Amino acid sequence: MYQVIARKYRPQTFHDVVNQEHVKTTLENAIAQKRIAHGYIFSGQRGTGKTTVARILARCLNCIQGPTSTPCGECASCKEITSGGTVDVIEIDAASNRGINEMRELRENVRYQPARDRYKVFIIDEAHQITSEAFNALLKTIEEPPEWAVFVLCTTEAHKIPATIASRCQHFSFRSVDFEDLVARMAWICTQEGIEADAEALAVLAAAGEGSVRDSLSALDQAIACCGAKLDATEVRALLGAFSLESLEKVTQALVKSDSRRMLEVVDELERNGHNLQHFSRELARYFRNLLVIRISGAASRLVAASAQQREKLAEIAAGFSEEDLTRYLQLSLDLFRDLQFSLQPRFHLEIGLVRLVQAGRLLPIEQALAQLGGLQPATEPRPAPPAAAPGTGAAPPQRTGPSPFDLDRAKKAPSRPPEPQSSGANALAPEPAATPMTAGDPGERLHSYLHEKGLTHLADAVENARITVTGSDLQVVSAKSYALYFRDRGFEEAVRECFGRPLRVRFEIGDTAPASTPAPAPASAPPAVTEDQAASRALSHPEVQRFREVFPAGEIRKVRNLKES
Repeated sequence: MYQVIARKYRPQTFHDVVNQEHVKTTLENAIAQKRIAHGYIFSGQRGTGKTTVARILARCLNCIQGPTSTPCGECASCKEITSGGTVDVIEIDAASNRGINEMRELRENVRYQPARDRYKVFIIDEAHQITSEAFNALLKTIEEPPEWAVFVLCTTEAHKIPATIASRCQHFSFRSVDFEDLVARMAWICTQEGIEADAEALAVLAAAGEGSVRDSLSALDQAIACCGAKLDATEVRALLGAFSLESLEKVTQALVKSDSRRMLEVVDELERNGHNLQHFSRELARYFRNLLVIRISGAASRLVAASAQQREKLAEIAAGFSEEDLTRYLQLSLDLFRDLQFSLQPRFHLEIGLVRLVQAGRLLPIEQALAQLGGLQPATEPRPAPPAAAPGTGAAPPQRTGPSPFDLDRAKKAPSRPPEPQSSGANALAPEPAATPMTAGDPGERLHSYLHEKGLTHLADAVENARITVTGSDLQVVSAKSYALYFRDRGFEEAVRECFGRPLRVRFEIGDTAPASTPAPAPASAPPAVTEDQAASRALSHPEVQRFREVFPAGEIRKVRNLKES
């Protein structure tokens, strides 16, 4: 009768176990030093050798030449343990024997000495499924068993083992098997079976196992049944439902070209070929993860489960993206995979998810968007290519090539004020007090001009909407309450001292900004009042607002508020 590869090539000695060097070394030394514990907990991922090592330990303890770390495999004890027919090595499936009655029966069995062998070994698989009451019934037996009893608890969820049990046992954590070790093991088995398999086909089988030897060997058995004596990578992928690097590369090509239509064609092709869309989204997330790891660690990184040829190809693809891009794509693909688990329309979710990847590639860094908004780039400059098409984001920020917002604001407000005397050199930035003689009516104008030249436009606007007078060593400011924080700022006091050449005490009052004397008549050309529509029109025609709407075309202005009326 045919025996599957996973059972046929099951390790019979510690030397045959793939990986798990820390477990093998410790157990071999314990046997050699006669320091055999009465309880062990073997935990780790499925298919990593927990039950296999437990059986090997039983053979080492009961071998006729033992206890020894190298059982002979020829004595009756070794043969019966291998075939599972010995009465002194008892294997219990805790998934179906998890109650208190089964544990009481085991406790009674422990009291009797081995029928023939040296030790009576109890191997309990899936131990985490034992109930709390059953663990309590077993507690005293595990703490003080007879000298001939050894317990081995195998589990994939060690955190579910009660602390009272774990503290009485030695705990060994089994690790997932490395990709290269899995490929080497399957290559050796193929040689023993007379199967011809290339490196890429073995890499696909090893990746399907995800660090589990048993899962990889089961996939190998299935591939041999499908392909015969020669394993082809394309047929193996089709059998396992895996996706080749070339099929996943279509997504990154669409991202480079910012082609949403190509994304929809990818989904249509998957649907027509009968592929599982959830499986594709999972493979896509793994693909972006591998690209990100290769982008960070390089093509030689062992963190990516792929052959050397595939890692070189991944490195070539990853060079076209930045770490920020790949991180964003990985997060979006993980969100897509999560949504597909509960979706009644998986095709629609996959389509919108892939289109969102394209839209994410068109996003600008916030620094670049603010630079364009602030005038650091000319308004006529074409929009840069999406970040996904650039290999990195280390370019220097663009230099200022157009007028700044302060220059535009000064040009807008210049006709409404009388011309000021011109100055040159350093006097243009910091005018001397004597350069502009102060009279009783112009301290506000003088301070307003000085603040504009210094680039303090927010203070200049506040001064423009206030009534300012100078009396002796006091500077009296009368303005609306909304400007109070500007005039109470220490920066305003320093600007006043620099402007007038001497320190002035700023006194702020909330009140009407009209002059204290007879109110000046309104200009004939000024409208009697500014309606809400007129204020909105003036705001939307402002060059900075227009620049903002160009940078953020999807933005919406919902309300315009006149600060002078607040």
